[in-house]
Amino acid sequence: MSSLSPTREAMGLPIFKEKHKPSPAEISIGVIIGRTSEFFDFFVYAIASVLVFPRLFFPFVDALTGTLWSFAIFALAFIARPVGSLVFMGVDRAYGRGTKLTIALFLLGGSTAAIAFLPSYETAGMTSIYLLILFRLGQGFALGGTWDGLASLLALNAPENKRGWYAMIPQLGAPIGLIVASVLFAFMKSSMSEADFLSWGWRYPFFVAFAINVVALFARLRIVVTEEFENLFVSKDLQPVSVMNTLKTEWRTIVVGAFAPLASFALFHMVTVFPLSWVYLFTEEGPTHFLLIEALAAAVGVFAVVASGRLADKLGRRTLLGGCAVGIAVFSGFGPQLLDAGRAGEIAFMVIGFILLGLAFGQSSGVVSSEFQTEHRYTGSALTSDLSWLIGAGFAPLAALLLSVNFGLLASGAYLLSGALATLGALWLNKELASRK
Repeated sequence: MSSLSPTREAMGLPIFKEKHKPSPAEISIGVIIGRTSEFFDFFVYAIASVLVFPRLFFPFVDALTGTLWSFAIFALAFIARPVGSLVFMGVDRAYGRGTKLTIALFLLGGSTAAIAFLPSYETAGMTSIYLLILFRLGQGFALGGTWDGLASLLALNAPENKRGWYAMIPQLGAPIGLIVASVLFAFMKSSMSEADFLSWGWRYPFFVAFAINVVALFARLRIVVTEEFENLFVSKDLQPVSVMNTLKTEWRTIVVGAFAPLASFALFHMVTVFPLSWVYLFTEEGPTHFLLIEALAAAVGVFAVVASGRLADKLGRRTLLGGCAVGIAVFSGFGPQLLDAGRAGEIAFMVIGFILLGLAFGQSSGVVSSEFQTEHRYTGSALTSDLSWLIGAGFAPLAALLLSVNFGLLASGAYLLSGALATLGALWLNKELASRK
């Protein structure tokens, strides 16, 4: 058994007898379960933001304005998430990773389930909107505490020639979560009348999200609180440290890391939330059919995410992300216009978009994580993820819809283009900083 250094013992960190070394496969299972549950929550709320909330909470304005207000509330979770990270990092340091995850996931599930019980504006007036805002903030705050470090642990334990392959595993949760959420909403929408769907049918996916959160909680706790995994977290220095100290020491890496995945994060909402709103508001296409198109495209995205792992190991992660950023920039010049080209155009937009998204998103999380000093990797990775989502994705549906309505669909491509340019700039800066070390 390998001994820990005196310094580590002096720091009061736990020392365990190692029974077996957790394998990357075991870590991968925990990562996929956790990310799928989080993204399912995310997409259930996103789909309801288009199909339900404008009519339920904003019936006093037209459908477009109601959707814009709904997207504004949608963005609040991304603002609350970094605040949640700050608070839950303190909980992690004081009471441990298991306690933090339990509180965070019950808060996330509770906030999600509470949305299912919300009264409509016609019943409760502005109170219903205030409660929607409160519970959306609760979702974002709780997401800040769901960081379990398993993705970083997976990256550190991956074979050196398969770093890209293992980096893509956490990202599989996004398309899988979208597939389940889209199919579930499509089923509910098609199997009942519009009145029943708006009255009670839309609430069931939120109950399912709560149930999935509970299952995911116990599945993740079985992994992260075992002696073997705790020993591995300790040996890899994946422990929560002061947020302020991390920001002071690693601010350059955090900034670069936040901007590096912006191309994929901007595209993320451009092919998931925004197109549903555009098709629902401005075309004759029914939402059920488009939800199924989304599910089909997301299935293609699963294969693209998997392919990103192989390509990253052959070409290098920076090369792949740079190439994807160029591809997304090109796509921004014609892709959005496909949404007005009938069902064939919608399918082409979604499939091409998800191929690009899968290749880029599959490697977006780990592009600069290796640049963190070991003791700051756990906290720094969490902060970087929060800021990336806030800057690149939080306001994407709102911005894309506003641009498209006022200046045409092609204008929404400007949002994609800005994300692609940000990614290329961050990758160049990261290379420059690395060369100076």
